[in-house]
Amino acid sequence: MTDQNAPSGDPGASENDPAHGLASRFPTAYTILFLLIIFVAALTWIIPAGQYDRVMNEEIGREVAVAGTFKTVEANPQGFVEVMLAPVAGFYDPDSYEANAIDVALFVLFLGGFLGVVNATGAIDAGIKTAMTAMKGREIWMIPILMSLFALGGTTYGMAEETLAFYAILIPVMIAAGYDAVTGVATILIGAGIGVLGSTINPFATVIAANAAGIPFTEGMILRVVILLGGLVICAAYVMRYAHRVKTDPSRSIVAGQADAHRRLFLHAGFGNMEDATLTGTQKVVLIIFALTFAAMIWGVSSQGWWMDKMGALFFGSAIVIGLVGRLGEKKLTGSFVDGARDLLGVALVVGLARGIVVIMDNGLIADTILHGAEQSLGGLGDLAFINLMFWIEVGMSFFVPSSSGLAVLSMPIMAPLADFAGVGRDLVVTAFQSANGLVNLINPTFAVVVGGLAIAHVSYIRWLAFIWPLMLILLVFITAALTVAALL
Repeated sequence: MTDQNAPSGDPGASENDPAHGLASRFPTAYTILFLLIIFVAALTWIIPAGQYDRVMNEEIGREVAVAGTFKTVEANPQGFVEVMLAPVAGFYDPDSYEANAIDVALFVLFLGGFLGVVNATGAIDAGIKTAMTAMKGREIWMIPILMSLFALGGTTYGMAEETLAFYAILIPVMIAAGYDAVTGVATILIGAGIGVLGSTINPFATVIAANAAGIPFTEGMILRVVILLGGLVICAAYVMRYAHRVKTDPSRSIVAGQADAHRRLFLHAGFGNMEDATLTGTQKVVLIIFALTFAAMIWGVSSQGWWMDKMGALFFGSAIVIGLVGRLGEKKLTGSFVDGARDLLGVALVVGLARGIVVIMDNGLIADTILHGAEQSLGGLGDLAFINLMFWIEVGMSFFVPSSSGLAVLSMPIMAPLADFAGVGRDLVVTAFQSANGLVNLINPTFAVVVGGLAIAHVSYIRWLAFIWPLMLILLVFITAALTVAALL
């Protein structure tokens, strides 16, 4: 899927792109993440070390902080050696607030291998051409439909890392439909992201946060549904407007200078000839297996408790079956699998770098100190000031702890009880937490889903920011208004 001749500073970028100069000067995701590791390590020399006492919460199966037990402890500043070890420790650190990243990284490699094998059969290209011929003139409606499906996954089971499997599938479809790679990224990342932002029964955000706050997760459900539906309408309209503008005038694309490079990357040679949009019998079988694989993944994650190991095994097994059905032969099958995994190796490395930031913060013993400072800043505030400051505190903490479950376990046992003194329901604190975390994770460079998805799409981080910042402002106003009205009622 990758172009070996693409400039390393911005994968897939064109040298003729007028914005390429800025993108090439802007650091890559790898550099940004490593600089953040250094920055957080520097903070461990400045911020006093501290800890809360922790007790096991049987309902969520994790230790949670106990309000009122904060104490300063001996400092453990992180130096050069710790900084260099952080990306490695980020893959498997057992004490991190996040799940082990090695699971995600291996899943990404197996996914890449699977896609490499499927691409070797030619089934994806033929399938896309057939679909585009059938949908001609109605392509724009793919966006709200797919965003709604991703949002459904986000609001019900916290769909996040699982979305990485869809980028290499959807981006070629969007490019073939006359849109661009950013449209594909936005449909997936914003679709699932708005679902997590407006979580309703998401066990990794709403349920864990509510349990940690000591309330039923159903409290505050009406407000969360309002945020979910309102946010989805806003986001779908924003992406559709952008896609229509790009199709009408391709020069207005955020990645206009990369259009040719992206077509070479995602559509391959000879794709533009739609007249030969026919599927062979073998390719039809391959696409059926391909679709069943993703259906099995969604079923396993949403109802069977699957994690990355089982999903990786699923894609590995499906790659073998597709290779046999497509009669690729042993050498082409294994070669295609390895080549596909190699294409996503950079994404796997990004996962470890992103988690390394959390490792440094945890080992430096500053996470609880930051939380204690937030706890003190909220004391004595009225209801409106309290809930809005709470939202902004969770926004700030989300940059360092992007995991919704990790942030819930860290902050809710301390923050939720403060709502009682401000005259605000604890359910509103839970909603402020998940809205803040979901909003930040649309752009968070420490969130592997963001940097990983952009890496697969060959879209630089700075161009993603250029696309999404107006939407972020709109969502910020919408969420703030919703929280304020709820606090007044």
